Amino acid sequence: MQTEKVIEHIVDWLKDYATKANCKGFVIGVSGGIDSAVTSTLCAKTGLDLLCLEMPIHQGKNQVTRADRHIAWLMEHFPNVNRQEVNLTPVFDSLVDALPGVEKEEDRFMSLANTRARLRMTTLYYFAALKGYLVAGTGNKVEDFGIGFYTKYGDGGVDLSPIADLLKTEVYEIGGALGVNQDIMEAAPTDGLWGDHRTDEDQIGASYPELEWAMQMNEEGKTIDDFSDRQKEVFVIFKKFNTSNKHKMIPIPICEIPEALK
Repeated sequence: MQTEKVIEHIVDWLKDYATKANCKGFVIGVSGGIDSAVTSTLCAKTGLDLLCLEMPIHQGKNQVTRADRHIAWLMEHFPNVNRQEVNLTPVFDSLVDALPGVEKEEDRFMSLANTRARLRMTTLYYFAALKGYLVAGTGNKVEDFGIGFYTKYGDGGVDLSPIADLLKTEVYEIGGALGVNQDIMEAAPTDGLWGDHRTDEDQIGASYPELEWAMQMNEEGKTIDDFSDRQKEVFVIFKKFNTSNKHKMIPIPICEIPEALK
């Protein structure tokens, strides 16, 4: 990959899109992970306004610290960057208290994980409307188009996706070239939706390099029977996520009414 040229291309694309949309800049949620770090840096390099939001919800201290350091680094290097913290923990807790209980607590726990992402999306769009900004998405190619590893109408609810054509390993390559803080570069990827230390690999059962391989094999028309041992295991994992999350990766289905019935 021609890293510097890719960076230049994305920055130019962001600036051109915002200018044509008559928007003043971007707002982005900074989590302390590599995807939001790279995306926010690319947005900062446009020279347009960038508002970085910190939106903790019972967040792990290490994630908060990485996000804080990254935003401080951005503000040190780019005068167009500002920050805002919105503590969503009380909002989340109030919503939890208002919702009825369920028989299986684990079912409730899983449902509420996605609620965190949707509260953050709502907050991002509040500031976007207030300031005339675009909400910049942080999803990469594997998450957005491979396994659908994001929350529908949560972190998937954005105005534009600067890094959605980059594999996770390519995002790290871009991060290295941009000078993203080493603690972010070395941190295990996590969606931060569970309030504990589980990583993306813990949830998925495969690493991002493995998923990238499986995504490539799937595009080449390979089947489960083409592999054995760990490769077969990874390919099965990819196919399971790709199939079950297909509803996220295709346009919302519309029931088209035949002209004869109108």
